[in-house]
Amino acid sequence: MAHSSSVVCLHHRPLTVFGAPGRYVQGPGATHELGRELKRLGLSGPVLFVAGGTAQRDLQPIWRTVLPAEGLEPLVEPFGGECSDAEINRLIQRGQGQRAVAVVGAGGGKASDAARAVADGLGLPAIITPTLASTDSPCSALSVIYDGAGEVSGFRFYNRHPLLVLVDTSVVARAPKRQLVGGLGDALATWFEARTVRESGGLTTLGALPTSTGTALAKLCCDILLSDGPAACAAVDAGATTPALERVVEANTLLSGLGFESGGLAVAHAVHNGITTIPGSHTCIHGEKVAFGLLTQLVLEGRPQGEIDEIYRFQHAVGLPITLAEVGVDANSEEQLRRIAERSTIAGETSHNEPFPVSADMVLSALKAADQWGRRLT
Repeated sequence: MAHSSSVVCLHHRPLTVFGAPGRYVQGPGATHELGRELKRLGLSGPVLFVAGGTAQRDLQPIWRTVLPAEGLEPLVEPFGGECSDAEINRLIQRGQGQRAVAVVGAGGGKASDAARAVADGLGLPAIITPTLASTDSPCSALSVIYDGAGEVSGFRFYNRHPLLVLVDTSVVARAPKRQLVGGLGDALATWFEARTVRESGGLTTLGALPTSTGTALAKLCCDILLSDGPAACAAVDAGATTPALERVVEANTLLSGLGFESGGLAVAHAVHNGITTIPGSHTCIHGEKVAFGLLTQLVLEGRPQGEIDEIYRFQHAVGLPITLAEVGVDANSEEQLRRIAERSTIAGETSHNEPFPVSADMVLSALKAADQWGRRLT
């Protein structure tokens, strides 16, 4: 009986799960290897591309050269710009009847998210080839869904990770620096959120306990960003690929993706979701809003002031927001702050992964304090 009881107990304990893409390829000119990489995965025939503007302009000519040589036919569909239910359904309809063997998402984070949703809808493997290092979306098995107004409306979770993630750093180096900096903001939060989930015993987006591997990768991600972030920004200013940029692209894309999914999320991303309810924030990119969410989290958790100050100084140095005004929020509007705080703490939100109960009033106070502290440096 004792043995039977222990089995039942173990059965109800959440499992520890690590998720990852099947293969990760990165480097200058990596796009020229896409055909060979797809062939080595056993793919042949038509491939549906969900392509953002940069990908259509800069990468499509390469696809049309390197894929047919490997028995692959690129079918390029322009991405509409918003990862919404309507855009996903449109792309699925375009893909039906095309006999495609895979879906490739080429562009920023929203193009990646849409491509994963389309691949899931068509029952095909997803391939992601980002043109920006602006989010940790490419390696994940989920999509953030937005409504037509640019507000987060929900999430879709998938049973499969991308089969391949291929990052051409010569393309990333030519992208606007703001996109790389936004990626720094998204990735920087990874360690601090994973640390919180580890402390609280919370669950990750995989619905599981965090792995030690995921947590360790999140810490490595943070270490690389703090060390190489400014130099990577300088490389992008020069349109050059350097070892520092290569390390930061890997941190923004691979380490942050693995770290958040297998390490967990907390207040930083919840506050991002709250900030998206403010129309003025819609001109800001994902990582910029996450960056202010991180400051809010550190203040709310009462972390040591030395640690908080280090993150403020880093974010200010690379051009990430450290005040509410910089993410399109009126710090003097109690209504706006209350709306963010309420949205950040809805049932099921990642703010509840903290090791203590989190209320809207607590987030409201942390928003105000984080903004006030940031104004000292601006």
